[in-house]
Amino acid sequence: MAVEPCEIPETASLRRYRDPGAYVDCYVVEVAGSVSHAAFVEAFYTTWLFKVERAILTAFVSRPSTDLDAKQLAEGRVETFAAWRVEDRMPGQLLLGDYTGRTKSWLMVAPAGDGTSLYFGSAVVPKVDSTTGERKLGFVFGALLGFHKLYSRLLLASARSRILASR
Repeated sequence: MAVEPCEIPETASLRRYRDPGAYVDCYVVEVAGSVSHAAFVEAFYTTWLFKVERAILTAFVSRPSTDLDAKQLAEGRVETFAAWRVEDRMPGQLLLGDYTGRTKSWLMVAPAGDGTSLYFGSAVVPKVDSTTGERKLGFVFGALLGFHKLYSRLLLASARSRILASR
């Protein structure tokens, strides 16, 4: 099953960032059988692809993390992970904000027939231009938007593959 863009579910904590000028996305993929939220979060943050991001965060912003840190985040035993801090944790959902407060990362699981829907979404909060008062995402985000969309799909597909491989 392919990763597909989708509407943000009505109950999603990510919806709070659907403000004018913000960027918000959501992707979903189905997995046969039941998948716990903790298993999804741990799988997501321990994929080979996300480990590349973790290495970049360690090298460039001194925010190291390990697979054990990801497991503890998934189990609700820590409130920080690499460059993120937990903003909201509710049954089946986790919303993280980065250390700058500008980007958000959200993971959710939901039953889907005989399987589980795995959701991943992101938000980018606009900056307010101090001169004009205009809310803008900025040039860098605009330039990287295509990459972000592809990367989001690849991250979710990698998490799905990791879950399937662990069965």
